[in-house]
Amino acid sequence: MHTRVVRFTGVTQERIDALTKRVQEAGGPPDGVVSSGIELLFDGSQGTAVVLQRFASASDMEASARVFEAMDVSDTPGTRASVDACEVKLQLSN
Repeated sequence: MHTRVVRFTGVTQERIDALTKRVQEAGGPPDGVVSSGIELLFDGSQGTAVVLQRFASASDMEASARVFEAMDVSDTPGTRASVDACEVKLQLSN
């Protein structure tokens, strides 16, 4: 399993609301994104967001990253501050 971790700055509640509504209405990620899951974390007090995009393989993550990188800035929560492409080494849940 792989996870692409993207951190955004300059994020507002309005942008989060618009983005979540658009994704829910679309029923999932944009065309070309082969994702096994997504989480959107928002810290309103700091105006930051972290998006965790999950993928079954490194090749799915790389192909999907090209779609995300080509997105218009208005389609993102804010200004992209960092992107990490990670292999999941440990995952615990209750």
